[in-house]
Amino acid sequence: MELLIIPFVFALVALVVPKNVVRVTALIGGLISLVMGFVYIAGYTPAADFIALLPNCSESCSKPFFLNFGYDGIGLVMVVLTSVIIFLIFLSNYDNERFASDKRFNALIFFMQFALIGVFLSLDGLLFYIFWELSLIPVFLLFLWYGEKDKRVTLMKFFIYTFIGSLAMLFSLLYIRNLAPSFSIEDLIAVQMSSQTALWVFGGFMIAFAVKIPLFPLHAWQPDTYTKSPMAGTMLLGALMLKMALFGMIRWMISIAPEALSSMTNLIVVLGLIGVIYAAILAIKQNDMKKIFAYASVSHVGLIAAGIIVLNLDALTGAMVQIVNHALVAVGLFLAADIIERRLQTRNLPDLGGIAKQAPMFGFWFAVIIFATISIPFTSGFIGEFFLIKGVFGYNPVYGGIIGTTVILACVYSFRAYQASMFGPSKNFNFPDLSWAEWTAFFIISILILFLGVYPQALIEIVTPSLQKLIEIVNIK
Repeated sequence: MELLIIPFVFALVALVVPKNVVRVTALIGGLISLVMGFVYIAGYTPAADFIALLPNCSESCSKPFFLNFGYDGIGLVMVVLTSVIIFLIFLSNYDNERFASDKRFNALIFFMQFALIGVFLSLDGLLFYIFWELSLIPVFLLFLWYGEKDKRVTLMKFFIYTFIGSLAMLFSLLYIRNLAPSFSIEDLIAVQMSSQTALWVFGGFMIAFAVKIPLFPLHAWQPDTYTKSPMAGTMLLGALMLKMALFGMIRWMISIAPEALSSMTNLIVVLGLIGVIYAAILAIKQNDMKKIFAYASVSHVGLIAAGIIVLNLDALTGAMVQIVNHALVAVGLFLAADIIERRLQTRNLPDLGGIAKQAPMFGFWFAVIIFATISIPFTSGFIGEFFLIKGVFGYNPVYGGIIGTTVILACVYSFRAYQASMFGPSKNFNFPDLSWAEWTAFFIISILILFLGVYPQALIEIVTPSLQKLIEIVNIK
């Protein structure tokens, strides 16, 4: 419960402390949550059960839904990832005068962390849905209060897409609850359904998750939303909110309605493949750095979604590694775009050039993130994409060959963005190098990327037992 309480308390504290200490308070709160997450993961021993924290179902399933929290290896990794990203958001905004001392802004970030951790710890379907909906509030308000001026249409599109997706998931939860004694995840997993019934339940979940991922063709809300949100909102969307959907596919959708997999797997893999190619091509054609990285995100998560749904251990392992890698890389990319925009009031590639000469430290760290984006060896993206491509290839060699092109396409749009901004024709502007907070944020991201690239087993050993149990549940049902 400490994992939930800490961000909620700091959300309230951020609203009442004096304005001149808000940034320090936010950084301390983010650091405490991060340390607590690492304490939990350091003491975690993978269990044979799908949910590690539950001593036995008879005791836990009788609890009211608002007390039914717990975690397995997958959930704990997502909690720690959330704490890392939230801390990086506070750190990277420490010198940003617009946000660092803004009480509402910092409170909303903490509230977002509270909602996300609730999603990852919930062991009750209704509780999961409540936290899922709560997570929309801070992102919506960040967009409304701090987004670009011409945002009304984009904001409405974001609301409509997410609202319809949430209704579809609620329908599935209510439908399957009629077949189970409670909303407890154990009771929902135990329900035996016909293939047709499972298809409706699976479909409701998938609509909600496909919107959030976003999976082609339900991605239309994403590029403009990413572009017009404040950078912290974009980081939350790209690094964490779409991870809720990928987590939901693993924890809830597949384990509850595996009877529908035979009908849905090929469709979702194909949509993921289309998203990989289509979004990468659009990324290549963009000049706005945030739009390049927004479409790049659609491309990468299409691969992750395809890997999850084929449901073999290699693909699932790769998906978990890539979930972590993508979150870190997304924060790094959007941080780089934010630094450029803050200093130059533009992120348009034709207006940039020669930045690396004036800010060599920024040029170096931005290059590290770009290399991680294209998944070179010894970065976390390399092992994640290797397992994903191997897993999809095992499902269908043709699909595996097609999905392998994501690496080539990523090289094109990533190097184009880097070369044009860092080494293009020099423009007449002054570009100060990184502040200590920005440097530290890049350093932490890079160290984590390299650590997981050199020693991915640290992550794989935590999540593998839960992934194996998921496959076992599907095979039994």
